[in-house]
Amino acid sequence: MSDKRAIRLEIYQNLVNYKKPTSFQLKESYPLPPPSTIIGMVHFACSYTEYEPMKVAVQGNFKSRVYDLYTRYEFAGASYEEARHQLKLASNDGKVYGATRGIATSELLVDVNLIIHICPDDDTKVAEIYSAFKSPKEYISLGRREDLIRIDDVKIVDLTEEEVEIETLEDEICFYVPYEYVKNEEVLTKATLYTLNKVYKKEQIRKGVEIRNWEKVKVAYCVGGKNTVESDHIYKDSDNKKVFLI
Repeated sequence: MSDKRAIRLEIYQNLVNYKKPTSFQLKESYPLPPPSTIIGMVHFACSYTEYEPMKVAVQGNFKSRVYDLYTRYEFAGASYEEARHQLKLASNDGKVYGATRGIATSELLVDVNLIIHICPDDDTKVAEIYSAFKSPKEYISLGRREDLIRIDDVKIVDLTEEEVEIETLEDEICFYVPYEYVKNEEVLTKATLYTLNKVYKKEQIRKGVEIRNWEKVKVAYCVGGKNTVESDHIYKDSDNKKVFLI
């Protein structure tokens, strides 16, 4: 580990869903946005068309959870049947397909406050990413497209590697902590473990058909005030905030 520079975002969201990819009938939300969602937001804000390698860290909290209904469309590639489908879809091949329309439930987090650190591998990208969030070209979302963010602060910070003897994670703040810290007993916790998506590569499974092959990262969802840190290689930023890069 060595000292780095990063962009620190402080953002607020009113109602948001960071969807778990395995939830369908009830669209469940992660308690904090996964790395893939944050990296996607950065690439959108900067208009990147190719992946820019980076590490991110996220901490934050929310006030409560609520549940809301939304309209769901299902398309299985079946021919249209009047008694079965609500929507008729004409295609270029001359066939008529059917789709169903119904309702489903989505879990929403209320009053979300996040601190996100973005640390690109290429240090020359720091100023570019900073400018993209300081003067965004359009409204930026994190989560679903409608989950807009309010940017309360954006700044460039230095990340310094420090030795921490015994410290407690900040009260009322939750963190994604890389599992290596837990495995090596540098963070003492009984936190929930998640395996999250970070970046993907496209893999062709047959002619004209590609799938996303995701790189996964294992993290612990640590609640502040209940977990202690004792490590000789933890990052802190210019304002002494702990940073767990993923």
